[in-house]
Amino acid sequence: MNKNIYKRNELLAQKVIKGLESRNISGYYACNKEEARQAALSLIPQGSSIGMGGCMSAVETGLVDSLKNGSYDFIDRALFDDARDAARLTFDADVFLTSANAMTEDGIIVNIDGTSNRVSAIAYGPKKVIFIVGMNKICDDIDGACKRARSVAAPINAQRFGLSAPCSKTGSCMNCKSPDTICCNFLITRFSRQKDRMHVILVNDDLGF
Repeated sequence: MNKNIYKRNELLAQKVIKGLESRNISGYYACNKEEARQAALSLIPQGSSIGMGGCMSAVETGLVDSLKNGSYDFIDRALFDDARDAARLTFDADVFLTSANAMTEDGIIVNIDGTSNRVSAIAYGPKKVIFIVGMNKICDDIDGACKRARSVAAPINAQRFGLSAPCSKTGSCMNCKSPDTICCNFLITRFSRQKDRMHVILVNDDLGF
């Protein structure tokens, strides 16, 4: 990463963290993927039950491998015949790992979901929610964040999951009502009423989509 972009991200992260703290959400800065992995592990006591949605950022930082190989009860949905069984266990987990489709500079978190197990667990259920967010997902404001979620994250994820929604073919949001639409539920997280439930680790790298 260009050193000027890196420095800009570092300064911007501090602004985002202040915004998060004003929303009763804990914010942390990690200068790289390894530091992000260590920060996340410091928030997860050994023996914890841990679930997640399709969080590529957690995979890219090496966190998922650490949890699978450590003294944790990692709920690996790939091992379940019925994904709903994994989702039900995750909803009652000690920790939920996720990312954001986009965030604003003042700390609002935006997510879009098709199945909606992910946005459900963010909003309510698991005792602790840990977001791992690359600085590539930070937007000026809520309009920009929603646009990024729909026009960048959604088409890529539709392609990743092999869905036939129009955006997987065009690469941009078509505001569709396709049976395969990935934009079923939108979650805008602007405040946490439960102190110490939500934690956001901002990573000075491009992570996820």
